[in-house]
Amino acid sequence: MEKSALTKIGWALVLVIIIVIIILFATPSSQSDLTMSEQAVLTDNINQENILMEKTTKNIVETAVEAGSFSTLVAAVQAAGLVETLSGPGPFTVFAPTDEAFAKLPEGTVASLLQDPEALASILTYHVVVGKVMAADVVNLSEAETVNGGKITIDTSNGVMVNNANVISTDIDTSNGVIHVIDTVLLPE
Repeated sequence: MEKSALTKIGWALVLVIIIVIIILFATPSSQSDLTMSEQAVLTDNINQENILMEKTTKNIVETAVEAGSFSTLVAAVQAAGLVETLSGPGPFTVFAPTDEAFAKLPEGTVASLLQDPEALASILTYHVVVGKVMAADVVNLSEAETVNGGKITIDTSNGVMVNNANVISTDIDTSNGVIHVIDTVLLPE
């Protein structure tokens, strides 16, 4: 080969090397190029997003079952034939009485209601409002219409009360709405 051909090949090789270097340094940095603190922040953000997604993947019924303090409510929802509805797309706001709230009812009330699905459904749907009403929204309301057609009163002058029930926990987020925990079973008038 001639000297000029070798020079052309040499320059072409140098040009290829320069292009490769430019491509390597021009690409966005990967996570391995991040500092330890940047990696930690990124990992924390990903973990928080996963936790939020986990919290909202269960519907109202699944969330109530998992909580463990709503076994009477869940049994009542099943007996009234409302599992499919409350597992549906919603969104719903449920004022959920705890097992202790059901225990405050006169003896035999729960057992007799479990035998009367129509009356039970009326009471349970009195605890449900259409839409996702978060605690911040509840404090701006004085009443809300329930799924059974009745109205519940909301009083925020001393904590939050729905009718005669204290709201003891709020904003339990679900995939199809929200649960607010109450300490008393609401009875329609």
